[in-house]
Amino acid sequence: MTGSLPPLTLVIGGARSGKSRFAEGLVTASGRRRRYIATAEAWDDEMRDRIAQHQRDRAGDWITVEAPLDLPAALSAAKAGETVLIDCATLWLTNHLLADHDLPAQTEGLVTAIATCPAPVVIVSNETGWGIVPENALARRFRDEQGRLNQRLAHEAGLVVTVIAGLPLVLKGRLP
Repeated sequence: MTGSLPPLTLVIGGARSGKSRFAEGLVTASGRRRRYIATAEAWDDEMRDRIAQHQRDRAGDWITVEAPLDLPAALSAAKAGETVLIDCATLWLTNHLLADHDLPAQTEGLVTAIATCPAPVVIVSNETGWGIVPENALARRFRDEQGRLNQRLAHEAGLVVTVIAGLPLVLKGRLP
């Protein structure tokens, strides 16, 4: 995986599919400075452990920015000589959903920020639509909004890769 990435790459998969590890590999292989934009918030011990594991997994010279809500501001700080990894769109969407923000407006702001970012952006997202229909309204709304966000990101992306059981499958574009 060497070469240049398109302005937007979407890496999508289920929970524990290997999508973050694959995305980190793409960013590292770009040969550019690496900027990691984290969207997770540590609300409990289990989430703190997950975040700590992600930090250990990407040890090295990553520039890390915490941006649970304001991805446009975090992207505006990126430099042309970097590659940006956003991990992940699912937690970002969850944060906005729980804050009762206007999700279509937030999505438009994110898409605009990606389009104007001077660095290539790799964004990780969960595929949540393969499971059963959730029994409660909030979970159904989340699943539907996640599907809409993923479709929009996939439409804008020059490269879309799904990761299943640690194996990448290119859905759109070509790996560098």
